[in-house]
Amino acid sequence: MLQRFATNVTARQYNVLTIEFERPSYQEENTMRRKITAVTLITMLIAAMAGLVNAGSAAPLSTPELRKTIQSGKKTVIFFINPEGGPCRAQKELLVKLHKDRKGNFNIAYVSTMNPADQKAFYDYGIRSLPTLVVVDSKGQIGRFFPPGIQSPETLAAALDGVK
Repeated sequence: MLQRFATNVTARQYNVLTIEFERPSYQEENTMRRKITAVTLITMLIAAMAGLVNAGSAAPLSTPELRKTIQSGKKTVIFFINPEGGPCRAQKELLVKLHKDRKGNFNIAYVSTMNPADQKAFYDYGIRSLPTLVVVDSKGQIGRFFPPGIQSPETLAAALDGVK
């Protein structure tokens, strides 16, 4: 055991809590470090693979809007949004500005938490946090799956330029 706790109480003095630490042995310390390193590496590997699992695969056409937008033959940014959330509103402003700056050379498909018909799309794409963006190429293949959070216009432009 690495830590031992004890209390010393006397009638005429204040209650005192004494904490005694027992230093782990060198071997125990190394074992702990190895376990922490292994767990950290496994977690990082799983996180890295989560973004790669969908890249290059066909984009699910879970809603009529997704089907229509993705099958149009243009690059598409799928925007998973909560219209009432602050980060989602901020991302929407950036995305609309980029769309305007690029003269509409890509589509935007909105998948909203407020629309019950969109729930299947959240499940199909594995969306758990918002805002989340997915870039789909003109052939309907997922080109980039962004982690949740606000993405800069530069990052989005680079992702759009990187897909066919």
